[in-house]
Amino acid sequence: MEEISRRSLLAAAAAGGVVTAATAARAASYGNPDTPAQGAPAIAGNPSSGTIPGPQNPALASQFPGAVNPPATDVGNLPLFWASFNNAPRRVENGGWAREVTQADFPISTTIAGVDMRLTRGGIREMHWHQSAEWGFVTAGAVRITTIDITGRANVEDVETGGIWYFPAGLPHSLQGVGEDGAQFILCFDDGTASEYSTLLLTEWMAHTPPEVLALNFGVPADTFKTIPLTDLYIFQGKMPGPLAADQAAAAGKAGRMTEPSSFAFSSQPVVRKTAGGEVRIADSRNFKISKTIAAALVTVHPGGLREMHWHPNADEWQYYVAGKGEMTVFTTGPNAVTQNFNPGDIGYVQKSLGHYIRNVGDTDLVFLEVFRAPEFQDVSLSDWLTHTPPAMVAQHLNVDAATIARFPNNKPEIMPE
Repeated sequence: MEEISRRSLLAAAAAGGVVTAATAARAASYGNPDTPAQGAPAIAGNPSSGTIPGPQNPALASQFPGAVNPPATDVGNLPLFWASFNNAPRRVENGGWAREVTQADFPISTTIAGVDMRLTRGGIREMHWHQSAEWGFVTAGAVRITTIDITGRANVEDVETGGIWYFPAGLPHSLQGVGEDGAQFILCFDDGTASEYSTLLLTEWMAHTPPEVLALNFGVPADTFKTIPLTDLYIFQGKMPGPLAADQAAAAGKAGRMTEPSSFAFSSQPVVRKTAGGEVRIADSRNFKISKTIAAALVTVHPGGLREMHWHPNADEWQYYVAGKGEMTVFTTGPNAVTQNFNPGDIGYVQKSLGHYIRNVGDTDLVFLEVFRAPEFQDVSLSDWLTHTPPAMVAQHLNVDAATIARFPNNKPEIMPE
C-alpha cells in the first residue's frame, strides 16, 4: 500500500474543520507530539487515508520512505534539502564527462556548488582557473593535478581514490585521469552559484587574443599560433603523462615547488573519532594547510548507527553520499522537522546551526562527506551540551532524573552504535 506524505495529511486535516480538544489531548503524546495527529498513528483506524490512488512513480517513491511516510515527530516544512547527481544532465565529451548541481538547480545550496566528473585514462580537463576555490575528492581511480602559486612555484601531484586537492580562487590548474580506468571525482566550489561550465579556459583566451598580441606577449612570431584551437577543449582525450618525478622537475624549473602540497590523502589519515558505530576523519586548514576556505569530514556509519544529533555553528553543510543508505532529519524553529532519504550520488544540505542527525538505514556501511565553506570543521553535540550543563538544569527541562542524565555520552561521540 502506498502512503501519502504527512504534509498532505495536514492539508486534509485543515480542510476538515476544527480538531476537538479530546483529539488534541490524545495526539500530544510521546513519539507523536503534535496536534492534529499526523502520520501512521493518525490513520490507524482509517488506513485508506494513506493510500495514493492517483498517478505516481513507485520506483522513485521507494527511494524516499522518509518523505512518503515521515515519522510522526516530523512537523511543518523546510526548503528541499535533497538533490542528486544521478538525475543531473551529463556533458559527455571524448575523454570524459561532467555534471553539476549549483544553486540554480538546488536553491538552498548558497555556499557550495558541486560537480561530478569522469576522466578516461589520459583524459584531460583543460588548463583553466576559477573565480572561486576548488576542492576535489577522488571517488575512483587517480588524477594528476598541476597548478602554480602567485610566485610561479609549481605543484604536480597524483591524487588517488580517497584523496583530496584544493586550488585557491584564481590559481590556474589542470586535471588528468591517470588510473587504470582513469578517474571519477567530486568537485566543490566555495560559491553556490559557481558553474563548472563557466570557467576561465586557456584555449578560449588564446583564441580571442589578436595574433600580434600573442606574438608580443610570448616573444615568438605570430605564425606560431596559427593552428591553435578556435573553440574550447574543455574535456578531451590526451596522451598519458610521463613519470610523476619527471613532470614535477619540468614544472618546477628555477622557482621550485609550492611551500604546501595541493593534495591530501584524506581517507588514509588517522581517524579523529572512532566508536562501535563508525568513524570520522577531518581535513581542514589545521592539517591540510592550503585549504583555507573549505573544511570537510569523511564519515562512516556502520549499519544501524547514528551520526549523532548535532549542528554546525560556523557554516552551512553540503553533503555527498558515497556509499550506503542514509536518512536525515533536520530541525529548525517553528518547530519544523523534516526527514529525507539519501543514496549514493545524492547531495544533502543543512543550513548553519540547524539541528540534524543521520541514520544508517541500510545493511552496509554508510559513507558520506560533510563539506563546509569555512577554514575549520566545527560542530556542537547535543549530548555533549546536555552533559556539560548542571544536571539539575537539564532535569527540569526534560523531566528525567540526574542519574539518567549521567548515563548520556559526555565525550562527543560523533557516531553512536545501534
